[in-house]
Amino acid sequence: MKKSLSKTEAKKVIDYFFQQPSFSSHEVKAIRRLAMKHRIKLGKYRQLFCKKCLSQLKGKIRVTKTHKTVECSACGFKNKIKLS
Repeated sequence: MKKSLSKTEAKKVIDYFFQQPSFSSHEVKAIRRLAMKHRIKLGKYRQLFCKKCLSQLKGKIRVTKTHKTVECSACGFKNKIKLS
């Protein structure tokens, strides 16, 4: 039988995962589901992967006064991140 994680253990797993230098879209999908299951906000980690294809976010970067736009090199989707 699978052992279910507590919320604090799930948070540790998520933090450890995003410390890795590279990751795949399948791993991101699993981590997102884990965060949703335990109602954990990803916060700054959301900026590390594409919203559409979930691959690691790399590509062209454009910065305006209010937003940073990163174009995904895998799918071409433009991810808009609000600057604070």
